[in-house]
Amino acid sequence: MQNAKDTFYLTLQSRLAALNPARVLVLRGQLRPAVLVDENEAPTEQVPPGVFRLAWSTLALDRTGALPLATLQCEIRYATDGTAASAGMDRGRLLAAMDAELASALATEPHTAPKLDCTATDSGAPPAAMATRIFWSAPIFAPVKVTRERLERTATVHVFAYQEAAEL
Repeated sequence: MQNAKDTFYLTLQSRLAALNPARVLVLRGQLRPAVLVDENEAPTEQVPPGVFRLAWSTLALDRTGALPLATLQCEIRYATDGTAASAGMDRGRLLAAMDAELASALATEPHTAPKLDCTATDSGAPPAAMATRIFWSAPIFAPVKVTRERLERTATVHVFAYQEAAEL
């Protein structure tokens, strides 16, 4: 399942960066696209504003086919406080812009990507393509949550991946 998670993250990150190259964050001294995976970062109580955070919540396995099909639920959390120049009064517009970026990234054809094995990336090697692909559902956007001046939203996506022999 880790390969499917890594592949979805890398695919979403590259698509969001192409849609809005200005949406970046500085993490551990490096400038990068503003997409994080909760299980790979230090725990935080709040979603940082202007950042898409992926959290993997459920897993189901269907073993009835030739290859087991994994269904992973991904919750994509994001928030905005608005800009200081507008005293936060633009927070609705900024959240709508993030909604549109995410919806566009997930709707871009194809709705699938070659599954990647990222285990060798620590040594500097690029991810290796595997034999199968991942694919995902349309996002389901939860209602906006208001916490003081912050607007937050969670979009839920189901990611599907066949488990290859090397992954079992």
